[in-house]
Amino acid sequence: MSIATNPIFSWHATFVRVMNALQSAFLLLIRVYFGWQFAEAGWGKLQDTSRVVGFFTNLGIPAPHFTAVFVSGFELVGGILLALGLLSRITALGIVIDMLVAFLTADHEAFKSFVSDPDKFVAAAPFLFLFVGLIVLFFGPGKYAIDLLLAKRLPARP
Repeated sequence: MSIATNPIFSWHATFVRVMNALQSAFLLLIRVYFGWQFAEAGWGKLQDTSRVVGFFTNLGIPAPHFTAVFVSGFELVGGILLALGLLSRITALGIVIDMLVAFLTADHEAFKSFVSDPDKFVAAAPFLFLFVGLIVLFFGPGKYAIDLLLAKRLPARP
């Protein structure tokens, strides 16, 4: 029996085709859900910037008022862009940077426990957004994104 006719390999090939077909729907689900959550977090911070400024001041973050408004605005706008699939990879890079800074400043102990206590690392607040940012950064937004619609309308570059 050849590999091509082996039922296990045939089943595996079918399984891979189905999973590949679902990849863009999965990326859409991730983008919309976590984009919405990210936007809500930013909106909440914009509604009470004094609390965020106080938190940033306690962390020793430079220019706490400017930084609080900038981060809150980025989270609101970035969440919307992520959900829409617009400027997805650039937005994802911003989310990764934002969450790494959050880990390094607000959850430094959790960040240091990446290897020694992974449960502490993944339980930290920035982890899920960091993970989603990395997924979109490396795998893109999928087929169901405004990025792809725009790419189809733009002239091809030589």
